[in-house]
Amino acid sequence: MSTFTLAGRIDEHVIDSALLRGNPLNDPARRPLWVYTPPGYDDAPERRYPVTYLLLGYAGTLPVWRNRTAFRKPVPELADEIFARGEAPGMLLVFVDAWTTYGGSQFIDSPGTGCYHSYLCEEIVPYVDARYRTLPSRDHRAIAGKSSGGLGAAITSMLRPDLFGAFATHSGDSLSEAQYHPHFLTAARQLRPYGGDIFRWWEDFRSRAAFTKEEDLNLLEILGVSACFSPGPDGSPTLPFDPRTGALRENEWQRWLAWDPVRMTTAHAEALRTQRGIWIDAGTRDEWFLDLGALAFRDALTEVGVADDIVHFELFEGGHHAVEYRMPPALAWLAHRIADRP
Repeated sequence: MSTFTLAGRIDEHVIDSALLRGNPLNDPARRPLWVYTPPGYDDAPERRYPVTYLLLGYAGTLPVWRNRTAFRKPVPELADEIFARGEAPGMLLVFVDAWTTYGGSQFIDSPGTGCYHSYLCEEIVPYVDARYRTLPSRDHRAIAGKSSGGLGAAITSMLRPDLFGAFATHSGDSLSEAQYHPHFLTAARQLRPYGGDIFRWWEDFRSRAAFTKEEDLNLLEILGVSACFSPGPDGSPTLPFDPRTGALRENEWQRWLAWDPVRMTTAHAEALRTQRGIWIDAGTRDEWFLDLGALAFRDALTEVGVADDIVHFELFEGGHHAVEYRMPPALAWLAHRIADRP
């Protein structure tokens, strides 16, 4: 049970995933899954609820949702207060774990990491619908996340509009050239002490306390996303750039671009036009330039005919980190969008 004082509650489950068994990184197939039920859930056994699935950013683990920093409350508590005050219709929240050895899965199926997209769609969603009083249709099911979780929310909604009818992407990965090119160039410099070999860095990283060197976060993300987006024939990560010069390797880079939400909009225009709500926001000083990605994604939605009244778009003053306070207002907005309608 939750350690927070909540008006609702958080149930903690462990899901045994058949789809993750034997994954390429030998990561656990048994995964934690948290389900939040809003105030009043147990008092009205005939009532059914919409659901929003919440995805973590890169290198995030499920306990992060409980992190409390000075003078700030974590997302589950902030969301609970909104529902307790009656500011939004009651809604279930499902907290999804998609951790990998490299720190994340980008919520896709990849021969480099495993079937995390299918795990979410084919195992977690049915698991929740079977155990809770959900409104089990895409019109009452949303998905939301920040950073890589925002990417997962956007691409999952495009790939599976039969399951998800609304989404929120907070500082979500998008406009890949703006997001990644500067970090590739930085990575080429960071790899010099390792002879241009990212696996030498990986060996060093795993031998000591994590994130004690300046290059750790950047190289971890690049290695992990390479495992997701550009695995080699044997499933091992293949960098999309020359580690000596930073110059792009076009074949691998095109594989990364295939997962850019900005570029995916054209092929998935109908899925996007049928969404009941799309929330996009980012900080104006985002260190990965995801404010530019948010603008580009918003423009792409307009170009494929997504109605303006479906989209909430906002740039806020801030960077990429410590923006958890952006999620509860979006959850309230989604709750109104996917609530049961007469």
